[in-house]
Amino acid sequence: MTGAGGVVAAPYDFQTYDRKVEKAISFRQAEMADLGMLHAWLNEDHVLPYWQLADPLPEFHDALAEKLADDHLTSYVGHLDHVPMSYWECYWAADDPVADHYDADAADRGVHLLVGPPEYLGQGYAEPLLRAVVEMQFRHGETERVVAEPDVRNEIVHHVFEQCGFEPRREIEMDEKTALLMVCERDRFEREVVA
Repeated sequence: MTGAGGVVAAPYDFQTYDRKVEKAISFRQAEMADLGMLHAWLNEDHVLPYWQLADPLPEFHDALAEKLADDHLTSYVGHLDHVPMSYWECYWAADDPVADHYDADAADRGVHLLVGPPEYLGQGYAEPLLRAVVEMQFRHGETERVVAEPDVRNEIVHHVFEQCGFEPRREIEMDEKTALLMVCERDRFEREVVA
């Protein structure tokens, strides 16, 4: 079982405190009220090459509504000290196109992420945020693996995933990108990352 540091605190689905960055890390489910903020983040220069969701606001409204209604995916807004600054998609990997590229188990979880405001880049926040969201995914007792498929060009993100217990498996071709399949096993995460 993952560490006891993560708790549920209204209005958040998960909250923990990271001593390294000395900040509370919290996640709450995204909602339509986040539309403008998320649209702005997706149009940031550091996000555009990897997310490719720079649609006009009305089109993004429809895309977000579809994501929020999707049973296999839960969208979250990540906060540092209660300030929204990141977007996360946690999904059931067996119901996702990534399942075509590995031996997906029904309880495997997957994660997509972006840090929105550029002032949060390069500050050492990505690793504790990812560690916390992976810990949140392992709260599902049957989940033994969390997978990710970041763009092969995004070497900074690869390093962050590796620091959080993910192992690179191989490059895979997905509809919109060439990705690096990365897998985090619960045993390793609990033994080496949150121990």
